[in-house]
Amino acid sequence: MLNALIVGASGYAGAELATYLNRHPEVNLATLAVSAKSEDAGKLLSDLYPQLKGRIDLALHGMTDPQALAEQHDVVFLATAHEVSHDLAPIFLSAGCTVFDLSGAYRVNDPEFYTNYYGFTHQHTDWLAKAVYGLAEWQAEKIQTAQLIAVPGCYPTAAQLALKPLLDRQLLNTDFWPVINATSGVSGAGRKASLKTSLCEVSLQPYGIFTHRHQPEIATHLGTPVIFTPHLGDFPRGISETITCQLTQTLSREEIAAIFHQAYDGQPLVRIYDEGVPALKSVVGLPYCDIGFAVEGQYLILVSVEDNLLKGAASQAVQCLNIRFNFSSTLSLL
Repeated sequence: MLNALIVGASGYAGAELATYLNRHPEVNLATLAVSAKSEDAGKLLSDLYPQLKGRIDLALHGMTDPQALAEQHDVVFLATAHEVSHDLAPIFLSAGCTVFDLSGAYRVNDPEFYTNYYGFTHQHTDWLAKAVYGLAEWQAEKIQTAQLIAVPGCYPTAAQLALKPLLDRQLLNTDFWPVINATSGVSGAGRKASLKTSLCEVSLQPYGIFTHRHQPEIATHLGTPVIFTPHLGDFPRGISETITCQLTQTLSREEIAAIFHQAYDGQPLVRIYDEGVPALKSVVGLPYCDIGFAVEGQYLILVSVEDNLLKGAASQAVQCLNIRFNFSSTLSLL
């Protein structure tokens, strides 16, 4: 039985993590932690999320001594901002914990990436070099031996799962950069109140054009440039991505479907649509990424949908836990 700690448990992804880990038969959800300065410290998780009342009535521990916590746990989930994960991960790693970081602090094994796109100098390049990118369906072998798993961003997960089977077979014309138009619900901005993410204020709008940090994450791990335009939608959760790309040769719908099935038929959390394309409602509240497509000559439009808090964060983190400790990949998720 693995003793688990969630840091940042009061946030949306943290609460989803708690739900999955609480019902995981191989995990003891030992501690939920928040910043010592958090106004949620001392409250029950079920005070913040009434749907968890009677299920997860654990107190949110105001963390003052991470080293002491490290010695009491086997696995740590960091559902924290990148600057917090950057500082905390080495403490838990040095104590022998396996760390699943949901932030961007260790997603790319290149210190210059953080100087260029995050605006800080990475101070833990030794651990950065050892971090494994946790795109579960494509990184299982590396995840199995990793101590630090950097869970991918929500937008990058949906984009990469759709594009990688084709790039792997060199079937995309990379001179024609894939164009990713993505829309996320407001929960992607986190739980902290803000006028910008109030449902009464939000109107469908692009943001971070050419500047969003997920663009270089996607491009780095795909190994090819992309154009990525995120949008904020006036709905609570979920991500829908429409990706336009060009094939290197004309392929039928059946041939493209066969490529996706070969990549994912053994992967129960990716579902392929042989006909039509998925809607967001097919994945909200579920740990799947659903992928559909349409093809016209050498032009291909992919549609990839997921719940940003689940396959884009918490459920993928638990999927990585399952892979790392040789459990069934869907244990506690389905």
